[in-house]
Amino acid sequence: MTKVEEEQTPLRHKKAEDFNEWYNEIVEKAELCDKRYPVKGLNIWTAYGWKTMAAIDGIIRNEMGDTGHSEVCFPLLVPEDQFKKEADHIKGFSDEVYWVTRAGGNDLDVKLLLRPTSETAMYPMFSLWVRSHADLPLKIFQIVNVFRFDTKQTRAFIRVREIHFFEAHTCHRDFEDAEKQIREDIEVMARLAAKLCMPYRIFKRPDWDKFPGAFYSLACDVLMPDGRTLQVGTIHQYKDNFAKAYDVKYEEEGGEHKLVHQTTYGMSERLLGAVVGLHGDDNGILLPPDIAPIQVVIVPILAKDMKGPVLEEAQKIMDELRKAGLRVTMDARDLRPGAKYYHWEMRGVPLRLELGPRDMKENKVVLIRRDNRQKAFVPRAGMVGEVRRTLDLMALEMAGRSEALLKGGIRDITSLVEEAPTGILRAGWCGATACGHEMEDRLGVKMLGTSYDKEEYSGKCVVCGKPAQEAAYLARTY
Repeated sequence: MTKVEEEQTPLRHKKAEDFNEWYNEIVEKAELCDKRYPVKGLNIWTAYGWKTMAAIDGIIRNEMGDTGHSEVCFPLLVPEDQFKKEADHIKGFSDEVYWVTRAGGNDLDVKLLLRPTSETAMYPMFSLWVRSHADLPLKIFQIVNVFRFDTKQTRAFIRVREIHFFEAHTCHRDFEDAEKQIREDIEVMARLAAKLCMPYRIFKRPDWDKFPGAFYSLACDVLMPDGRTLQVGTIHQYKDNFAKAYDVKYEEEGGEHKLVHQTTYGMSERLLGAVVGLHGDDNGILLPPDIAPIQVVIVPILAKDMKGPVLEEAQKIMDELRKAGLRVTMDARDLRPGAKYYHWEMRGVPLRLELGPRDMKENKVVLIRRDNRQKAFVPRAGMVGEVRRTLDLMALEMAGRSEALLKGGIRDITSLVEEAPTGILRAGWCGATACGHEMEDRLGVKMLGTSYDKEEYSGKCVVCGKPAQEAAYLARTY
């Protein structure tokens, strides 16, 4: 079987029937990654997948630039003594750490670890960088790989051991200024998610599930089509917890020295995993126009007697679209049109433009949307504007379909049942830790927390029957 023939083999699994196996199959068939690397949980980013992730990174970098963050890059290795300074932090990550104990033939005097995240790498330096109130706020970020020995079943982009990670770290004069930073991070998340056509909800995690060392943690959760939630972003308010451990202080105008207040904002390649799961179908992935490496693929219909003129006109069209700022390619391979359609549909290119001899004669082009295969015959003269309009409409409708999935997947429960419904469960909670744990245990779910957007709730705790302070949200998670 040739590569082209193999490529056109239908997917073995259907999204609606077996989401997990469909997902595992599609990320490789769409050439986002190759999972055959001989270390479990470490996958290869193929060229197409890396370019897609780079587009997401580009949006993040622009947002960070617009909000006054500077990009840095810290070393991969962290000394054990620095890691141990924050007791809660090491307790939270100690079981997931990769250790380096030898270099060449020598045992190391101080054990080193591969960063699981970068607080313990950065904050000793923050104590050197921050001296006075004039140094604040300090706002930095990096996009790097972090390593966590996750013992659960690995899944490309969703649960891996080498994680493509964005992390922003900030220092502030006081708690309120740090709170302003958290509100800014939430706005950044909203703008990013809009470009990914990815609806989500923000929950304040319960104390037993907050980030190690945090005062409180917020998480952005997406509801996947199989009814499980995927955490795609976290925002942490540290207060001065880490500043105490790493002696990060500043001098006020009057000479008094105070501890800084800190925040972090983290996201990973899970963003791409959510995009694949939310928008893909049984024909392949479907990429939102803002992150698609190729937004438009031109497929010339090459009749023998018109091959030259058609290719020449297709090249002109490609040049026009590129000049308008669109990402475009042309598929002039000597293959049947159907093989080309299959190739680009599998890779999620939002829009296909076809051009044949008849189209040239009638001075038009044909546009086919990837999401619904809707076909439109567009005058050649108005082509660029119609391409832009179609891409914008696609993004709007992709977001609408995903939002409907999320809204339809939130279900109220008033008692603990043996078989919990799928999706996100909303239940009355008195706020007691014991009742929270009992909800998790009896329903077989994880508590996502309480809504960040304050909501009114009237009811009783589904465990103890006392008046509910607020609604708790629970779900099966990845």
